[in-house]
Amino acid sequence: MDQTDIPPDFVPAEFSPGFLDHGGPYYLKPGSDGAPGIVGLHVMTHHINYQNAAHGGVISTLADVALSHAVYDAQRPRLLPSTITLTTNFLAPARLGDWLEAEVALDRVARRTAYVSGAIHCGQTVIATMSGVFAIRPEA
Repeated sequence: MDQTDIPPDFVPAEFSPGFLDHGGPYYLKPGSDGAPGIVGLHVMTHHINYQNAAHGGVISTLADVALSHAVYDAQRPRLLPSTITLTTNFLAPARLGDWLEAEVALDRVARRTAYVSGAIHCGQTVIATMSGVFAIRPEA
């Protein structure tokens, strides 16, 4: 899969510059009916480890990106999330060229914290599950 093979319903995420520029590029597919969007990642050479699989840190970062983006996009004005806890369970490897999709559910959004969970898929295979708790504050 090269950049021209990104599914047509995904657009470049254009997250703020910095660390995420090094781990991506990430893509977004808008959610429907108020559901969180899906974050996509094409596994490239800078993502793989010595076993030619996506490094665990890449999968964990994708989990954090997807979970926090769902919180960020949950309300207007937007919520500004900071990760309190992140749990990632690795179930299967992702290989060079794989297209990954991280789907998230907002489990609970309270006044100062948000609870989210989800899974990362490669086709029909679940490669990881994840959950997180985020401190939140409204965007100024």
